[in-house]
Amino acid sequence: MLRKLGFLTIGLFDEADPRRGHESTLEIIELGERLGFDSAWLRHRHLQFGISSPIAVLAAASQRTSRIELGTAVIPLGWENPLRLAEDLATVDLLSGGRLNPGISVGPPMHFDRVKDALYPDTADAEDFSYARVERLLACVRGEPVTDFRGTVGFEQFSDRVQPHSPGLSSRLWYGGGSLRSAAWAGEHEMNFLTSSVVKAEESEDFDAIQLSHIRAFRAAHPDGDRARVSQGLVVIPTDSATPAQREKYFAYAEQRFPRTQTPQGPARMMFAPDVVGTAAEIADKLAEQAAFREIDEVAFALPFTFEHEDYVQILTDMAERLGPALGWKPVSSR
Repeated sequence: MLRKLGFLTIGLFDEADPRRGHESTLEIIELGERLGFDSAWLRHRHLQFGISSPIAVLAAASQRTSRIELGTAVIPLGWENPLRLAEDLATVDLLSGGRLNPGISVGPPMHFDRVKDALYPDTADAEDFSYARVERLLACVRGEPVTDFRGTVGFEQFSDRVQPHSPGLSSRLWYGGGSLRSAAWAGEHEMNFLTSSVVKAEESEDFDAIQLSHIRAFRAAHPDGDRARVSQGLVVIPTDSATPAQREKYFAYAEQRFPRTQTPQGPARMMFAPDVVGTAAEIADKLAEQAAFREIDEVAFALPFTFEHEDYVQILTDMAERLGPALGWKPVSSR
């Protein structure tokens, strides 16, 4: 039975009119709250025409909503200073009333050789993009000392830990992983785990089996065991109230992306899950066949790229009113 229903959006915009795209994203989050969704998540894009600063956008969303949880899936830490990010996360968490769910990942920034001179002109060769970067963020968010000085200088007071401090935030940190190693690492460090429509083909080329192994590896390593939180992110597109033109667009979108799901892609051997398009009942049946889906009770279904605002309205409405109930979920207002 699905306990928590969320959605994920990339927040695309026109280079010539970026405000309109950001406003559309905020309106979608507001709609999600009205429809009873548990959470809304933002993707992260740098040097592209998608949201580059999800924390700033979620700060705005926190003032336009009152209940829905607000997450990132995910912030690539290779672009961030963990201490500065911890300040931003705590600030927005407090502004939202404790609703922030930051999802993060590690590794070198995408196209690092092309961007490193602008991003880290003096320290590119010294930057550590390993899990140690996450550990730095965890320590900052948890309120551990970051300096050996605490006291007053003149009229100014100084803290030895990141300020502001939001006490519950550390329990709402998520790691976005696509490998067995990252799943186990997240569990060992008592984080929550985000698994998406992209995984590494390590032990097989069966996407569902791979994802299931990650969920189980995470929970086996986590002190909370089977109670450790996992959220699954797949692209699902319900068509119940879609127009004929929308249905045609949705099926064409999924068909175009289907070939990449057949074999591992690239040197990293990444496997992609097929997009699931159909009526709520059809999607529910397909999800019920997946062992990984049966293992979790939280989802953050991803909205497709490049669609129009009215398409997202239709998809979200069908998710909340038809697909969610078909999976055993109830809107927040009816619990």
